Amino acid sequence: MNNSTPATANGNDKKKFKRDRSPCCPSRVLHLRQIPNDVTEAEVISLGLPFGKVTNLLMLKGKSQAFLEMASEEAAVTMVNYYTPTTPHLRSQPVYIQYSNHRELKTDNLPNQTRAQAALQAVNATRSGNLAITSTVAAEGGLLPGQGSVLRVIVENLFYSVTLEVLYQIFSKFGHVLKIITFTKNNQFQALLQYADPMSAYYAKMGLDGQSIYTGCCTLRIDFSKLTSLKVKYNNEKSRDFTRLDLPCGDGQPPLEPSRAAAFGVSIPAVPGTLGSLTVATSAASVPMPIHGVTGVPGNSVLLVSNLNPEAITPHGLFILFGVYGDVHRVKIMFKKKENALIQMADASQAQIALSHLNGQRLYGKVLHATFSIHQSVQLPREGQEDQGLTKDYSNSPLHRFKKPGSKNFQNIFPPSATLHLSNIPTSATVDYLKNLFASTGSTVKAFRFFQKDCKMALIQLGSVEEAVHALIELHNYDLGENHHLRVSFSKSII
Repeated sequence: MNNSTPATANGNDKKKFKRDRSPCCPSRVLHLRQIPNDVTEAEVISLGLPFGKVTNLLMLKGKSQAFLEMASEEAAVTMVNYYTPTTPHLRSQPVYIQYSNHRELKTDNLPNQTRAQAALQAVNATRSGNLAITSTVAAEGGLLPGQGSVLRVIVENLFYSVTLEVLYQIFSKFGHVLKIITFTKNNQFQALLQYADPMSAYYAKMGLDGQSIYTGCCTLRIDFSKLTSLKVKYNNEKSRDFTRLDLPCGDGQPPLEPSRAAAFGVSIPAVPGTLGSLTVATSAASVPMPIHGVTGVPGNSVLLVSNLNPEAITPHGLFILFGVYGDVHRVKIMFKKKENALIQMADASQAQIALSHLNGQRLYGKVLHATFSIHQSVQLPREGQEDQGLTKDYSNSPLHRFKKPGSKNFQNIFPPSATLHLSNIPTSATVDYLKNLFASTGSTVKAFRFFQKDCKMALIQLGSVEEAVHALIELHNYDLGENHHLRVSFSKSII
């Protein structure tokens, strides 16, 4: 047997698994224990999908175990860090994940790998945009042609209140959520949710369908909608377009009635056995822990950011980076644990957007982790209290990007990328000057292009996303002279 193959039927399994249970250094191969006997390959793969590409899988159903190989060690580290404080569940059963001592899976010569390989092929075909999957792959949990990016969600056994914010937190783990519309029909809480792409919708359905948001209740039933897009008129507690933060809130607007829900063109049959009346928790403390790490209080505007590099991070750096996705009011780096920080955004919607774009992003050599804090606000230090300048109030900062209603910045929010959009450039700034400026931050400049119609704007492509993040932090608002301060943001374009 090849030494890097985790298991065969030769009696060495027990030794190998005992070794895998002990703590070990990070590996892109993960060891999963206590998986249900009836779980499918697709369900196991779904645990890894939010964190990156899954490259191999070995199921050991007789031992209730599995090995999952991620494309990179970084993806595996992010996955373990995420699931360590929040145990994932498959078919309502807790699953335990840790690093394997194996550096890779070699399963080519192992029997019973057909289903695992078919499920992986389905995921890979989906990732590359190939929807023409064979019937064999489709039967193993693959994506069928015609499935879009809009999901319809029914919440069964609604014992605790489920808000739009809770749905956003859960579904954002599987991709970029663009819009959500919630409504009640036939005494059931339902939602229409649109992703940026069909692949994310597919992953979310595969990973969340049948899961319960809270222990024993609020079960998600997910299907694909026939709609290709959602139209949201108001940003409020019932509906939200996360690409259009300038929409009115529609104060006084009545809740979405079933007749209006039907106008969206979706016919959702009633599901028998759900509660006719709702019991809403009156205290956040009485609500059980939701799945997929949705912690803190729904609607909170304070984020807890961890795994920071204490040697490099500053309150100003966090203010600039998170300020790409909303107006940051306060930043507090923990005095005794400087790898942790609290960031207070202007509102809960901006906090959600920042979380969805920055959680898992590399920052100064470490993978940043973001979640909602249990705190409702960031407290400033008392007079005379030792703080070392770690707490800053940016409430009245002139660098806020979203203080003007209807600003174009609302429509230009993109994930971190290696290409940066530059604006407010004076006419005296040359290509070489700007290239050298960005190179001075340690970046490798791959390409540069001024806009043809407006030389005050340009695109610059750097060596990596992490380089671009660092350059944005250092150079946003950089004084270029002639009363011009450089404006830097992430771009969706590639030069």
